[in-house]
Parts: sequence; structure tokens; C-alpha cells
Amino acid sequence: MVREGDFLAQIDPRPYQAALDQSLGNLRRDQALLANAKVDLTRYQGLVAEDSIAHQQLDTQVALVEQYQGTVVGDEAAVATARLNLQYAHIVSPVPGRVGLRQVDAGNYVTPTDTNGLVVVTQLQPITVIFPVPEDNASMIVKRLHDGTTLTVAAYDRTNTRQLADGKLLTLDNQIDPTTGTIKLRAQFDNKDGALFANQFVNVQLLLDVLHDQIIIPTAAVHHGTPNGVSTAFVYRVKADNTVSVCPITLGAADGERVAVTSGLAPGDVVVTEGGDRLREGARIVPPGTSPPAQKSG
Repeated sequence: MVREGDFLAQIDPRPYQAALDQSLGNLRRDQALLANAKVDLTRYQGLVAEDSIAHQQLDTQVALVEQYQGTVVGDEAAVATARLNLQYAHIVSPVPGRVGLRQVDAGNYVTPTDTNGLVVVTQLQPITVIFPVPEDNASMIVKRLHDGTTLTVAAYDRTNTRQLADGKLLTLDNQIDPTTGTIKLRAQFDNKDGALFANQFVNVQLLLDVLHDQIIIPTAAVHHGTPNGVSTAFVYRVKADNTVSVCPITLGAADGERVAVTSGLAPGDVVVTEGGDRLREGARIVPPGTSPPAQKSG
């Protein structure tokens, strides 16, 4: 683990030191020429005032001073560049994070065009996760963010069974991917325990809202059709005599294999989750864990 500014590697500074010395020498030479030209300019101004020399000679000296001033400015820029190159020979970490395996060894020749660089520093604390959500949810997420709500995010492992970290939603992309119909979101995790790694695959759950006092049923219990001549969602509700009745319902928010019911059912109602495609109004069922009724002999 390194902090921002920690020393990582040293590139041979001798060529850059020599370039800096040369630039400093050029600067001192041109500064001396400029100083001498200014002295001559002052002398010529006095002689012109006495009408001892032609005014053209004074104009030539003024131009020479300006020329040397421009040269000195260029030399100062060359010195600044040389100092910067010398400073870049001392490599420090640009960000806090974890250092990966080094890409070069001592004595290797490196150039600015090397694609692998010297070493990769990955910021892990905090770390961000990018994940997509369906475009249908984008407007709800934007509304919650504009309201100033902090949306919590949980990261799970590849099997989606073990939670790795808790975080918060930072922002979302500015366009929807037309090939997938999704929009990308970025969440941030403190990652104090280092459970998350760069380029790691995780499953992300975004908590958009909390709905209280909801009736939840398995999505397998929901059917779609026209039981009363009107297209709607319905379930087969089990009555006390183990017969079923068609019960139209209104669906709310869904989460994986569960869905909320906003109307049509009451807490404690029993619904059929398997074999619903073979049922009809008034059909008798056998609840799990019970024996079917004995058949009467003819």
C-alpha cells in the first residue's frame, strides 16, 4: 500500500541533469548578452541626444535588446522543461492505493511510449463499481438523486449469496446503451477490509426505496389472462375447503422471485404456486404435506 507522493522508482537522471546544465548555461550566456546590449542602448540614447551618432544606430540597438529579451525568455522555458524532465525521473505514486507486480527490473531500458509502464497503482480505498440497470428504472433513480437521497448499494460475490461490501450510489451515465437497453451507474465503497479488487466481478443490489406493509407473493403464483373478460393479473386463492377461486390482483414492485400485491389479496391468504395451468374456478387441490382424499369404490 502506498500514499500519494510515495517514492516508487528512479530513472537514470544523468541525461536530464546534463540537459538542465546546458539550458542553464545558455540562459546565463544570453542574460549576459542582454545586459551588455542594455548598457550599449543607454550609451547610444545619450549620444543621440548630443547628436553624436545617427538615430538609425539607436534603433538597431533597441531591436537587438528586444531580440536578446526574447532569447532569454526562450532559455527560461528550456530550463523549466529540463527541470521538469529531471523531476519526472523521480517516480512517485500519483494516487493512494496498492502497488501491483512491477513491469520492469532494475537496469531495463524504458521509454515514454512503453504501454505497460513501470508499475500499476490501483486505488482501492475507496473503490468504485460500475453496473448497469434497465432504462425503465433510470427516471426513478434520477428523481431520487435530485431529491438529495443517498441511495445505498450492496455488492455480492459471483454466486450472489455472500455480501462483500456496502456503499452508496455516486452518479449515473448521461446516455442509455441502445444495444442493451441499460444505463450505467457508478457506486462507491469504502472497502476498508480490502474485500473488493479492481476488475472484480460482483453482483450489485441498489436499494431505491423501502415499501412498508406490503403483501408479498412468489412470482410463480401470478398468472395473466382474462378470467372475467378483462385482461389482468390473477392468482388462484385457496379457500377453507381446499378449492380455489380466481382472484384478480394488482401488482406492485417486483424483486427477483417476489412481487408485491397492492390490491386483491389480504394478509394470510394462501395462493397456488405450482400447477396453476391445470386449475379452473372451483377446482379442488391437495395442499403440500397432506394426503389426497380416498377414492370411493363403485
